Amino acid sequence: MKVINLSESNSIFNQYIAEIRDHEIQKDPLRFRKNLQRFGEIFAYEISKTLDFKVKEVKTPLGVAKVPTLQQQPVLATILRAGLPVQQGLLNIFDRAENAFISAYRKYDDQGKFHIEFEYLASPDLNEKVAILSDPMLASGASIEMGYKALLQKGDPTHVHLVVIIASKKGVEYVQENIKAKNVTLWVGAIDDEMTVKSYIVPGLGDAGDLAFGPKADSH
Repeated sequence: MKVINLSESNSIFNQYIAEIRDHEIQKDPLRFRKNLQRFGEIFAYEISKTLDFKVKEVKTPLGVAKVPTLQQQPVLATILRAGLPVQQGLLNIFDRAENAFISAYRKYDDQGKFHIEFEYLASPDLNEKVAILSDPMLASGASIEMGYKALLQKGDPTHVHLVVIIASKKGVEYVQENIKAKNVTLWVGAIDDEMTVKSYIVPGLGDAGDLAFGPKADSH
């Protein structure tokens, strides 16, 4: 599996990484959601460079221009609820894409340990299509693995791009070990070295879902 870390090159992308980590800027949920959308747009642009294009003749008021255009729109998938702003950013760029949504959550036991509980998948057919699966955080790696395997129930995509904003080093290693397919690329915004016993990334940014949409009243 190829891993592409956009923060390794200096760009405006890193400015947005700084903002979503900043505990003061995080107090503005509108700004937080907007930055997640920006990440989706940037990742979409970078992923578009890997897709297939065909030359189209476009009639202008003065003649005909030959322009490379996207041959097929990808299918955009996300894990509810934190992934919604990133999904919207991807959709802003791939504006004719089909969409898929995965419902899953952390289910804790009495000892405080958890596993990922999968509930629901709404997805178009994925045969012979490119899929982009987004989730803001890649901590243990279990959620993105579950989402990837859930999507495979809907067909055999030609390629799957996994998009995450902040990842843990252990999470990246877990995904590399547990998703062996050669037609998978992992795109990350930044990779942090540490993770707490409850699988929260350090320094990370906190709970992306809560920061985007408000804290949950209770947990599963």
